[in-house]
Amino acid sequence: MSDSPAARLQQLFEGRRLTPTQRRIAHCMVRRAADVPFLSSVELAELAGVSQPSVTRFAVALGFDGYPALRRHLREVAPATTGEEAETSYNEYQQAVLAEIENLQHLAGLLADPRPVEDAGRLLAASRPLPVLGLRAASSQARGFAYFAAKVHPDVRLLDEGGTTLADRIDAALRAGASALLCFALPRHPKEVVEALAYAQSVGLTVVTVADSAFAPVAKYSDLLIPAAVGTGLAFDTACAPMLLGRVLLEAMCDDLPDAQARLEEFDAKAAARGLFVE
Repeated sequence: MSDSPAARLQQLFEGRRLTPTQRRIAHCMVRRAADVPFLSSVELAELAGVSQPSVTRFAVALGFDGYPALRRHLREVAPATTGEEAETSYNEYQQAVLAEIENLQHLAGLLADPRPVEDAGRLLAASRPLPVLGLRAASSQARGFAYFAAKVHPDVRLLDEGGTTLADRIDAALRAGASALLCFALPRHPKEVVEALAYAQSVGLTVVTVADSAFAPVAKYSDLLIPAAVGTGLAFDTACAPMLLGRVLLEAMCDDLPDAQARLEEFDAKAAARGLFVE
């Protein structure tokens, strides 16, 4: 874990039993880690989309006398500047790009400790087959991962459609020998994803999840969750950090697949012979 303001905030929240509303506040605070020490409870409530009393109750749940005590604590561990000056210099499109850069920087800080990704890579490499789940907004992340993973993993099964057959497909993967399931979970979180992960755990699969926050609803049903924040500055969320984290997991998985390089070379040779790509 890095020593960034966001990382220190996340450490403050880890291990806490938070309500959905409190998880929303925590997620907002991590995303705005540099600004939070200077926000009033009303301002934080507006940013998180909750009531002001909810912010007060959240501070008490963390062991503080109230929100002012929490804010004083945050000022002791946060840098003395905020991002306000930079924000006023850019238009909304530039701000969206800068926010994504900030998300990537936060991800880089988390990856300073490579052990969670390395653990995930081993779990994914060992699962034969490997089911990859992603519904609605997360379906493109799951599909992208599955596309590249199939180049090096002998049996990747994409689960990007919900419905009553989703549990059947999880069962089929389990019967075929699956030991782990990879899930991409992004807001808004479909109820089906939470139910699918709960079911996957109940039948003995180890659940590895890429989510927008360590406090996402899927956290309860994830054996290993690695967070990568999404951008919320545009009408539709942007997911550069989750996509990059997916590629990082691919790299870690390749490290635990001894024939990964041979498979890639075989694909390249066949692609050249078939003239798949324009030179």
